[in-house]
Amino acid sequence: MATNEQTAIIELKHIDKHFGSLHVLKDINLTVHKGEVVVIIGPSGSGKSTLCRTINRLETIDSGEIVIDGDILPQEGKKLARLRSEVGMVFQSFNLFAHKTILDNVTIGPREVLGTPKKKAEEEAMALLKRVGVENQAKKVPAQLSGGQQQRVAIARSLAMHPKVMLFDEPTSALDPEMIGEVLDVMTELAREGMTMVIVTHEMNFARRVADRIIFMDEGRILEENEPEAFFSAPGTQRAKDFLNTLKERDR
Repeated sequence: MATNEQTAIIELKHIDKHFGSLHVLKDINLTVHKGEVVVIIGPSGSGKSTLCRTINRLETIDSGEIVIDGDILPQEGKKLARLRSEVGMVFQSFNLFAHKTILDNVTIGPREVLGTPKKKAEEEAMALLKRVGVENQAKKVPAQLSGGQQQRVAIARSLAMHPKVMLFDEPTSALDPEMIGEVLDVMTELAREGMTMVIVTHEMNFARRVADRIIFMDEGRILEENEPEAFFSAPGTQRAKDFLNTLKERDR
């Protein structure tokens, strides 16, 4: 959880983004501090995933500035690759290499990007696979694992790069209900250990439990940000109240 240092790891300054004529991010300003867990929620189409994906330039921006641990994120080039390697990303789909073993999936980044020797990379990978509870799957290929196991491998793969921050874009939305908990448990543990995380999710109980701050988005704007208890018990905008009421109705 957030430290007292209040060191900014991510700074988004006046971010605007269009898809054609659709204005998907409108003057976004957001700072994420070291050790902080920020959860972004909002209705479908509100810009949550796009915002998450701009942080490491998986989505380009039209205007504004992105700063990662004090360095402005460039549009392209070697510096972008270096900064991007410091930002782990876990997607809805697991994006594992289908033809490679689980161990190879986790070691390929450290070996090829960081230059980690094979033996050290494999030792670190096995420790990470154990940490996420799938070390006995190391010699299998992704298709032999459940969705929940594959997503935990994807988390281990990101951690293997020693990121300064982890981004999660709807990491449980493609999973069967019984597998969601096992992935959220790993993420909860990361939060406890002080990993800086930005998480886009529909899992409200999880958000309430692990977030230091809730960001509520709608129509490309940040409408509210607050601590979880304050946000969920007394949202400050009618749009957030309507959103939470819709969720309550759905869960009945």
